[in-house]
Amino acid sequence: MDVSIVIPLFNEDESLPELTAWIEKVVTENQLSYEVIMIDDGSTDQSWSVIEALRKNNPNIKGIKFQRNYGKSAALNEGFKAAQGEVIITMDADMQDSPDEIPGLRNMLLDGNYDIVSGWKKKRFDNALTKNLPSKLFNAAARKMSKIQLNDFNCGLKAYKLKVVKCIEVYGEMHRYVPVLAKWAGFRKIGEKVVEHRPRKYGVTKFGWDRFVNGFLDLMTIFFVGKFGKRPMHFFGLWGMASFGFGFLVFIYLTVSKFFFDVTGMTERPLFFFAILAMIIGTQLFLAGFIGELITRNATERNHYLIEDKLGL
Repeated sequence: MDVSIVIPLFNEDESLPELTAWIEKVVTENQLSYEVIMIDDGSTDQSWSVIEALRKNNPNIKGIKFQRNYGKSAALNEGFKAAQGEVIITMDADMQDSPDEIPGLRNMLLDGNYDIVSGWKKKRFDNALTKNLPSKLFNAAARKMSKIQLNDFNCGLKAYKLKVVKCIEVYGEMHRYVPVLAKWAGFRKIGEKVVEHRPRKYGVTKFGWDRFVNGFLDLMTIFFVGKFGKRPMHFFGLWGMASFGFGFLVFIYLTVSKFFFDVTGMTERPLFFFAILAMIIGTQLFLAGFIGELITRNATERNHYLIEDKLGL
């Protein structure tokens, strides 16, 4: 199979017939064998009924229905598990991503021997103050921390080689950082292609200001997990030793001052309490490191979602 198109969606029943017809037109014109995997993330409208009706006319359309809303990362994770195409294309269901970009993304991925090609919506139709400006700040921070030179981490339109999506786990709200997850898994050939951003035709946006706060928190999380996820003691132990060592040295200094230079009593000096606090914090960091090591060695499957129904899978 040439391409798997993975589409997470939530309350997008209006756009699905037009979107799937457009996809079918593009892949037929380019003579590509394909599958469209739609993941209904607990929609409360008629999205699943629409998917069922679409599959009756096109067996290449497949579906996964979550019992409740888990978020875009969960939807992508399940879609990646089910995908079988040589190239995996992800796109949103709101018609702001153009299916016409599918052949170009696929060709760039294969011809350039990339692991990932990420879309860049250079010209956007979103609100400049509430979406474009925060997005630019977010992308600048993500580039700085991840060392991946992408202009648009948030773009849902991306192409992956099959082996990439089978080697990564998307959870929480990490869908923004799939290229970062891939990089930590050893896939470093990441390219970028300017793609069309279209005005929203149906429905309303599902994201608010909280996505930017969550985005920065997730960025810090993924940085820590990527670097220290398999060896938490290297992080907590280092800072635990530094904190405990600082407190111990201060405690020695206060002891020497008290017994050899007859300085004011130890407990009457604020520095004494700072030393005790530093030693306590150091001990706690050590314990956090040990607990982290135990958790990493005994962790069960993280991604477990209640799936109500499937079509074609």
